[in-house]
Order: sequence, then structure tokens, then C-alpha cells
Amino acid sequence: MTPITRRGFAALAGASALTLSAPALLRAQTAGRMVVIGGGFGGASAARFASIHYPEVAVTLVEPQPTFITCPYGNLILGGKRTLADITHSYDGLVARGIEVIHDRAAGIDPDGHSVQLANGTVLDYDKLILSPGISLRWGAIEGYDEAAAEIFPHAWMGGDGSQITLLRQQLEALPEGGVVGLAIPPNPFRCPPGPYERISMIAHHLKQANPTAKILAFDAKDAFSKQGLFEDGWAELYGDMIEWVPASLDGTIVRVDPGNKLFISEFGEEHRVDLGNVIPPQQAASIAQETGLTNESGWVPVAPLTFEATAAADIHVIGDANIGSPMPKSGYIANSTSKTAVAAALADVTGREAWADPVYFNTCYSHIGQDYGISVVGVFRPGEEGIAETPDSGGVSPRGPLAEKAPDRALEARYADAWYDSITKDMFS
Repeated sequence: MTPITRRGFAALAGASALTLSAPALLRAQTAGRMVVIGGGFGGASAARFASIHYPEVAVTLVEPQPTFITCPYGNLILGGKRTLADITHSYDGLVARGIEVIHDRAAGIDPDGHSVQLANGTVLDYDKLILSPGISLRWGAIEGYDEAAAEIFPHAWMGGDGSQITLLRQQLEALPEGGVVGLAIPPNPFRCPPGPYERISMIAHHLKQANPTAKILAFDAKDAFSKQGLFEDGWAELYGDMIEWVPASLDGTIVRVDPGNKLFISEFGEEHRVDLGNVIPPQQAASIAQETGLTNESGWVPVAPLTFEATAAADIHVIGDANIGSPMPKSGYIANSTSKTAVAAALADVTGREAWADPVYFNTCYSHIGQDYGISVVGVFRPGEEGIAETPDSGGVSPRGPLAEKAPDRALEARYADAWYDSITKDMFS
């Protein structure tokens, strides 16, 4: 049964009292209504978890895309190890669980009125809102990089309809022999800290087979990155001198691009001509979080570390990449893990159940460097009085060592990565 909205109520104003009695009885039988905005790692996980553990609550998921294309494993398309179909997921499983899935864009949130307006004009009332809108790209943060420029220098950093990752793959296949692939990598914080470096690896994996004289220039606005030693070991072992990583201290910050002339321009004015450009621009919380007034000057949403309730608005719990959860990374695993804590906290006073008193937030991030070559980083986090803290001695990265010695471990981690992906997507959509 579709929940009655303000617009829907107006449309039914002329109906008989008998017709209106059935929805009224249905409302009386539910403990409340939870609306989830965003159907990715955070939102889909939250909706599914709520439907299983809080069946007395009516759950509505709002997501504009008819299917979900994951950013994790998107890089493997560039390496020829996955197809777009392999990372595309249906919402049918959530619908089968009784979740109302609405494929429309959330155009606005009224925190005081506890309602969400959709692009089609429908208004959804909520008792609790789980907001998992993801990121938006800061167009113009790199001079010359806007939405039009992204059709020449794709970012491929948001799943969307899959057109960006498809475009980047097509450009990679069309790269001239011995051509130069340029990447512009943003400063922290951004979605998926190891992601750009897995992307470098997968591009190199493709080029080693299809265009072995090509070159990768990776310009970075940082001097260090996640799993750096492991990535650099793998690059040297598998790809030789194909990859050149340029840190910020060596003029690696790209401040301007000229897509028409295929140029990257660095902070100190150096021009670099590329045959293919992949620009990953600086990021911030999705626009709906900003427009609702939930973000601070950083562009991200401050939240309570125990509940993920936005500090700027009651009954809105913000999960996933949009919130400020440091030192936790902006990862799919963190979005999935924290979604359950947020739901339990949000629905505690709706259902009369207790919220989790001592939640634990887990992160495992796998990266593929080559064929049968995986690495990982693990972290365990807990909320405290001063924010979220990493549990001492709880995680770490894969052990370093020469490939001749570590090959079985690297192959096993690649298999673990595949198992993780299958497991977490089932936890989101089945």
C-alpha cells in the first residue's frame, strides 16, 4: 500500500469515508514512518535493515536511478575484469521485502515539518529520515573543470547511469599507441581514499596488455595516500616505469585544465599535455544536504557520533559519504556498517526499543592492483565523548614483501575482495 502523502490526500478529498478508512487503519497499525533518501551503500542497507528488524515501521526509499551502479569495482571495468552489468544492482529485492521504493529525486526537505518533497511534487511525511545522498562534485574548484569538461575529461567518480565509467573505458581503448593518461587526484577528504590508486592500477593492467608503451602520469594534491607502500610495490613489480606518481610537494596539484587542448596545468604553472584525462575533482556532501542547511563550512554534515543525527536538525540521520565521520574513511563498508547504528538510534523512540549503547563501526577496503593481486586495509572505530576514534591495534594493512614471497597472499586477498563485494551487495539488495 502506497503511503498517503499531502498531495495524495488532496487528490482523495472527494472520496467517501469508507474509502478513506482503509489507509487510516493501516496508519494505526504502524509504529511510524521512516523515509530513506539515497539507495546506495548507506541508504539501501538502512532500508533493508529496518524492514527486517523493525517490521512495524513503514519504510520508503527514495532513489532517482532505477538501478544502482556501484563505485566499488567500477575501476575493474577499466582493467577489463568486470562489465557494467556486473556492478549493476536491482531494487527488486527491497520491494519484495515490503519497502516502498520510489524512483524520483528528493527535491527538498522540510526539517520542521518532517517532510520530503519529490521532484514530481509529491510530499512524503516522515517520523525519522535517513539521509544518505552521497557526494557532489565541486565544479570549478579546478579552473576549467565543469560538467561540459567532464564529457572530455571524465571523472567517473559517481555511479549514476554508468555513462562516465563507460566513457572512460572507451577513451582508454582508443588511446593512441604510446599515449599519455593523466589523472588529477584531489586533496582529502574525498570518496574512497584508495580509489584513485586502484584506478591507476587497473588502467595499467589494461595498458600492459593492449598498449604497453603508454604512460600514466598521476598528479596528486597530497604527499601521501592510503596503502601507499603496497600500491607502489605492486606498481614496480607489475608495471615497471609505466606509472609516475607526482605528489603535491613536486608540483602535483592540478589547478586548471584545458580539455580542448588536452592540458593539465599545475599549481606552479607547468603545462602537461595528455591524450586521455581523468579528473577526480574535490568533493562535498550532495546538494540536498547543503540546501537543507545541514552542512558546515567544510561542505560536509556534522553528526552526533553515536547516532549520526545531524547537529543542525533533529530526526535526520546522515550516513555514508556526506557526513563528517573522521577518522573513518568515506567508504562503502563504513556506509553499510554505520547505517544499522543510525537506524537503531532513529527508531528507538518510535518503537520503544533501546538504541545501541556501544556500537562498533567496521571498515575493510580491498584494492586490486593486477590479476590475482589484492591488498587491503582494515579499521575498527567506536564513538566517544570527543567524537569517533579508531580502536588501537584493531586494524592495519596487508603485509609488504616481494611478489615472489607474497603471491599466494595477494591472490587470496583478491578472492577475499570478490567475496566481500558479493556479500555486501547481497546485504544491500537481497
